Amino acid sequence: MGSRIRTAQKQARELGRLRTGYSIPNQDPKKRPRPVKSKTWVLSSHSEHYVTAAAEAWGGKVERWQPQGNGAPQFRVITEAEQLDAILPPGDPLSQANEMWNKGGCVRRCDGETEQISRHPCLCLAEHGPEWHLLRQDLYTKDKVCAATSRLNVILPDMPDVGVWRVETHSWYAANELAGTVDMVLSGTGGNGLVPVTLRIEPRTRVAGGQTKHFPVVVVEIRGVTTRQALTGPLPTAVALDPTGSSQAVAAIEAPKGRDWIAEARATLTSDDVRDLWMEAQNEGAVHPKGTDPLSKQLMAIAAEKDAENAKQNRDPGPDEDGAYEAEVVDEAPAPPSWPAVAQPRA
Repeated sequence: MGSRIRTAQKQARELGRLRTGYSIPNQDPKKRPRPVKSKTWVLSSHSEHYVTAAAEAWGGKVERWQPQGNGAPQFRVITEAEQLDAILPPGDPLSQANEMWNKGGCVRRCDGETEQISRHPCLCLAEHGPEWHLLRQDLYTKDKVCAATSRLNVILPDMPDVGVWRVETHSWYAANELAGTVDMVLSGTGGNGLVPVTLRIEPRTRVAGGQTKHFPVVVVEIRGVTTRQALTGPLPTAVALDPTGSSQAVAAIEAPKGRDWIAEARATLTSDDVRDLWMEAQNEGAVHPKGTDPLSKQLMAIAAEKDAENAKQNRDPGPDEDGAYEAEVVDEAPAPPSWPAVAQPRA
């Protein structure tokens, strides 16, 4: 039997980063590279084959990239995709803090009330007031206030290897919206199971002080399922991996492991037994909740066969020796199978 260190924090390996911008060389070689906002997702990783797979999936050209500072060289692709299909992993995938960094590392990390390094009350609030986050728009005070830093771990299901990609944004507006969305999902799933989402870069505009600012915001949207489905509890893994019921999810459902659902269905006596079996298969993630997969259709066909067999057995047995009938019998074609309300595939 396997075992785990109970006090160790379990976390998936980080495969790379998802970014909403990149940097280009400054015309003045003495100055730092100039940051550029991107309308499409930028992926970076230490592993070239991860970035190559991203370029094949979402376009763009793979290039070697040197992060600012003393970081090791990496690979990067500026894709053509404004949105990516992703999955929120189990647990709490979001980490947030108001942070300030310099060449020596992180000098401030605040939860909004207490600065965690100095253990003093929020320094930005004390120095600049409740609207301190707006000062980051001002070049003269940008390096004197913290940035609302959000780090969201997601799974990219079409990428190679098992691990997470980290989305990092310093947007004040994204910090509020990401926390609201993730906390709402966690309230329904309890942090158990996978949740399909779409990551979008949404352009925003803000007008204040007579000036118009344009900026991108990272948006997380529930993908392929309704709000009701996302909040009623953990989704079956097959649904989370492909909520639209396309070929990849169907292939996984066609070859379920552990139980032979077809054999069990044929061994039942009535169509009601087959419907109950379908509910068990749904609870174990072997069928799609909408009933669009091949296994669901096979079970429905078997239920129809059971109805037809039972109807045949209940047909008019004919008169007895005295020529009398036990009851009047009306021949009717068996009705098509209809799942009960609790077993109806969800719309």
